[in-house]
Amino acid sequence: MDIRLDGKSAIVTGGSKGLGLAIAKEFAASGADVAILARDQATLADAKGEIQKLGGKGKVLAISCDVSKAAAIKAACDQANREFGKVDIFVNNAGQSIRGPSETLTDEQWQADLDLKLFAQIRFCRILLPQMKQRKWGRIISVLNIGAKAPGADSAPTSVSRAAQMAFTKALSMEGAPHNVLVNSLHVGVIVSDQIVRRHQREGANVSLEDFIAQAGKAVPMGRMGKAEEFANVATFLASDAAGYVTGCAINVDGGRSPVV
Repeated sequence: MDIRLDGKSAIVTGGSKGLGLAIAKEFAASGADVAILARDQATLADAKGEIQKLGGKGKVLAISCDVSKAAAIKAACDQANREFGKVDIFVNNAGQSIRGPSETLTDEQWQADLDLKLFAQIRFCRILLPQMKQRKWGRIISVLNIGAKAPGADSAPTSVSRAAQMAFTKALSMEGAPHNVLVNSLHVGVIVSDQIVRRHQREGANVSLEDFIAQAGKAVPMGRMGKAEEFANVATFLASDAAGYVTGCAINVDGGRSPVV
């Protein structure tokens, strides 16, 4: 099966590193025009260069955007539409893992997390869904984590906002299905990415990064952490015509770690 995205255009939030960058690279390698969104211009420029080195035929845009701001989202969508003529695929990946004992979390922390994740997803889809419905083709993919299905202790607010995103994804899939707009979520477990590097910096003590990754992988039934490229492969399948009958699904890409299917 040849997975291609020729003639398609995509927006990937949080696209300058980690899972977002891996997805953007795979989309570009599969023939799509890709707009990567993040806040830091320097990181975006580096990421754009990495994608262009792959030699794909499509355009690559690097757009500085704070997705917690409605005006910034509109400006980014407008720019992508001007450059590409349309947006066929939206990957909602931006986010961070803020967590702690619920009694210590402030209203400001809750609101910031919801703005960054849930409301960003809502605002992007409010703009992009109508044009996808009109063209009778679209793909919306939300990158969540397994905590959305099985939250642990001290996992709020991130697990709560992710669960809300999963519910919104399901609701949106019902709206999009009659118009061939397919909406799914991908749930990450532990993947070797920049987040793991930061976690190692916080928790690694005197352990090397390689040993830290190996130790974390022991908690996964497959015995190892996943690779960003493995996650990106599943996202690219969902973005393609090959996944033309897949919608409303919350798919774990976690090596079997989640207790919930």
